[in-house]
Amino acid sequence: MKILITGGAGFIGSNLVEYFLEKGHQVVCLDNLATGFKHNIEAYFENINFTFIEGDIRDLDTCKKAVLGCDYVLHQAALGSVPRSIADPINTNSVNIDGFLNMLVAARDEGIKRFVYAASSSTYGDSKELPKVEDKIGKPLSPYAITKYVNELYADVFAKTYGMECIGLRYFNVFGRRQDPNGAYAAVIPLWVKNLLNHEAPIINGDGSFSRDFTYIENVVQANEKAMKASSEDLLENKEYVAQVFNVAFGGNTTLNELFTALKENLKKFDKEIASIEPEYGPTREGDIPHSHASIEKAKRILKYNPKYSAPEGFERACKWYFENL
Repeated sequence: MKILITGGAGFIGSNLVEYFLEKGHQVVCLDNLATGFKHNIEAYFENINFTFIEGDIRDLDTCKKAVLGCDYVLHQAALGSVPRSIADPINTNSVNIDGFLNMLVAARDEGIKRFVYAASSSTYGDSKELPKVEDKIGKPLSPYAITKYVNELYADVFAKTYGMECIGLRYFNVFGRRQDPNGAYAAVIPLWVKNLLNHEAPIINGDGSFSRDFTYIENVVQANEKAMKASSEDLLENKEYVAQVFNVAFGGNTTLNELFTALKENLKKFDKEIASIEPEYGPTREGDIPHSHASIEKAKRILKYNPKYSAPEGFERACKWYFENL
């Protein structure tokens, strides 16, 4: 197969690039390197099955060039981070909605077999129901959440109107190798690992009782492959067109206090001084969802998704990777 992976130089995208190249597929990577890095994919530059296009999804001609001859699109390109979207909603909207629409149009015109895209657990917004079930969402709490919900609406319309097969994967707090620990909008796990390795106290927003369904990267790679390969008949589910969204998680939850303890316990194996570090507590972040715990029953039933790594197993693997690579 020939697969376009947008955002392929980023954290999730580069793991997908690696996996599908190892499977022997042709892979095209489109990335403008705004949040991705060439060093994530430079090992594949000499691979005859790999093509890198440095370009922006906000340019339709670039999207059309990237998707040429492809069978599938795994659309990972986006500007992530709730705080970033609050600080700069216009840029977040431009990348996540305008860019998304460009990719849908390019994929439609090329006649690709299926468009699988990164959706987000932020879509659940102010819904207090736990665990989170795909058809019960609340009102978005941030500009970022709005953009990811609009993606789902556009995908549904393109499936209904043009007959495209579109699958959204609502990622829940993905973490693992290659997730960037640097920058103002670094995710919590790589940021705290970097703090601890530098013998600095991580800052916990709020009292540490907020919880997340932390999801190891290998589970996300599996979900993308399952979504790409699932039969159209299974995906229809009494509908006339294929447009589905699935939670992608392990199906548990970890409080921020528990996360800090887990990271410290894993990292002190490599550096005993880390054992004495305690966190500092700061204000709750604007736009944060208090609790995030996914039901993954739908993905298990339809996609045959079977996550292999629990959060604790992922924490151990991620800490080892960061110790060896930071």
